[in-house]
Order: sequence, then C-alpha cells, then structure tokens
Amino acid sequence: MLLSMPSLFIMRTFFCIVVVSLLITKVGTAVMTQVTYPEKIFVGGKTRHFIYKTEDGIAIRYFILKSSDGVFRVAFDACDVCWSENKGYSQKGDFMVCNNCGKQFPSARINEIRGGCNPAPLNHKVENGNVIIQVTDLLEGKRYFDFRGAKR
Repeated sequence: MLLSMPSLFIMRTFFCIVVVSLLITKVGTAVMTQVTYPEKIFVGGKTRHFIYKTEDGIAIRYFILKSSDGVFRVAFDACDVCWSENKGYSQKGDFMVCNNCGKQFPSARINEIRGGCNPAPLNHKVENGNVIIQVTDLLEGKRYFDFRGAKR
C-alpha cells in the first residue's frame, strides 16, 4: 500500500510525538535525561518543530533541521530580542524567518551565531543515527517560554 505524502508526514510526526513522549515520561522514580530523534525523519531540509513540557507546565519550543550543508541544526524557537512576543520562527526555503520582526537567517548559520534575533542555539549531538538533546540543555531555554508574571 502506498501512502500519500501528507499521510507519510502525519505518520512521521506521530512517530516523533510518541518517541518524545516515551522519552520524557517518568519511569518509576527515574526521569529520562534526553530526547532522541532518528536522523531519517529530517529529510528534504524541512524544519521540524517540537515541544518539551517541563514539570511545572512550561512548553519549551525548539526546532531541528538538516541544513543545506548537511549539518543538523537545533535551536530554541525563540531569540534574545523577540522572545517575549512568543512567535518563534518559520521556514522559507533555506532560511528561518522570525515570525515577529521578519529577519531571515540562513539555515547553515543556525547554531553558529548567538544573540540578537538569531534563533537561540540548543546544544545537541548526533550519534548512532540519532539527534540527541539532553533535558538539562532543553531546560536552559525555559527563560524564553516562561511568561508567568512577565509583561508582554
């Protein structure tokens, strides 16, 4: 049975949600320390957005893409300048575009430039066919998404 591209996309997205959900679920008294994504889901240079929900209910957004130079790029869906608007980034061809101010950033520069309106880098590693992000690194980005008591 052949699947259409939208069906295949939905299945892959569901797979990612299940993988992340399983990896961040408490197992007895142990808490998972990393989230893992198979490299093969990042095909065609398309950005995939994800959410990690903290124990206190903060939704930390981030994205992963395999850039035009073949490198996996991982960043928070926020920057040092526009984070308080909570709008994040979208992809336009080989660029990530700030949904607040409209600035464009080449995919091959994501995770290399810090500060300003550049997507805030998120530490990760690529190992054994997987993109791996430590939960402690995800929690470093909590400040971009914690709006309790913040003036926006």
